[in-house]
Amino acid sequence: MSLNADDELVNQMEETPTFASSIPVPNVQEMVKNNPLQVPERYLRSQEEMEKVNNKPHLSSEVLVIDLALLSYGNKEEFLKLDIACKEWGFFQIVNHGIQKELLQKMKDTTAEFFKLPIEEKEKYAMSANDIQGYGHAYVVSEEQILDWSDALILITHPTLYRKLQHWPQTPEGFKEIIDACSSEVKRVGEELLSYLSVIMGMQKHFLLELHKLSLQGIRVNYYPPCSTPEQVLGLSSHSDSNTITLLMQDGDVSGLEIRHKGAWVPVAPISDAILVNVGDVMEILSNGKYKSVEHRAVTNKDKERTSYVFFLSPGDDVEVEPLDHMIDAQNPKLYQKVRYGDYLRQSMKRKMEGKAHTEVAKIKDSSDLRNKTD
Repeated sequence: MSLNADDELVNQMEETPTFASSIPVPNVQEMVKNNPLQVPERYLRSQEEMEKVNNKPHLSSEVLVIDLALLSYGNKEEFLKLDIACKEWGFFQIVNHGIQKELLQKMKDTTAEFFKLPIEEKEKYAMSANDIQGYGHAYVVSEEQILDWSDALILITHPTLYRKLQHWPQTPEGFKEIIDACSSEVKRVGEELLSYLSVIMGMQKHFLLELHKLSLQGIRVNYYPPCSTPEQVLGLSSHSDSNTITLLMQDGDVSGLEIRHKGAWVPVAPISDAILVNVGDVMEILSNGKYKSVEHRAVTNKDKERTSYVFFLSPGDDVEVEPLDHMIDAQNPKLYQKVRYGDYLRQSMKRKMEGKAHTEVAKIKDSSDLRNKTD
């Protein structure tokens, strides 16, 4: 097997890293299959957390759509839109990204087949006790924790030597090849986006690419079964992403993603052939809070299952992240200390998903009151 440049860098390390352990919990899909009306107490949220009064579905259409082709031509108006999207929303949809619709559909079809397999077959690829790769649940850190109404398949895709192939399903046939092809295309788009994000931060196009020379990419497929009382559960708890950027594909006919915008929850309707992108904590730290890693969550549906396909792009473990010098001045004091990314990532994974609480480890406490808080 020939090694690419990333793999040669990884090969210099002693072993494939692990990320975080998670307490084993029941399989939600199997629970619904056995008793569709059962919603155990451990999944029930407080009325305050599930309050719908602050929902603003009419704002969904205001989430900006960015044309990647226009960015590639250097279109100034599109770069301005990208800047506004990162600053005001932390989310945007991209079109003309160049990933074939047929490839994305193959990925959706093959993962759907996996989740239809008997539980005994899926559990052959269960997560190890000390890591997140495989089938199961992540971020479960205590026995008292309220659980999410979902199951997940999490795989590291790049660098390829970080893959733990014992957790990659061999059924359905061709699963690995389809995920491999799709993740390579998403990696291409993600790196193109990093170059444009470098520009709007006032840096050379290659700045973020250099920071991600040994980038970590993974895919998380979230499966949300129907729930008889969707108003009492969450498919995925409110959180921000600890990586640099996230690229998300939603089901075409079932919405469920909600993002926090100006104190309200805004559902994000899927757009055909578009990919949803959100800013992660790394971008927030580098920009000294100018660009926000916005909280988001997933709600469930009473009658329909839903699946989301989430690709994460992060720096390597040893990359040090801190606010860029030109993002700091008298009006914008330094809000974040320098952090080693691998340490920051693992600290966030050792906590339950709870808004942006995990970003506190990177904040300079004395500066937190000098400017509007980023969370």
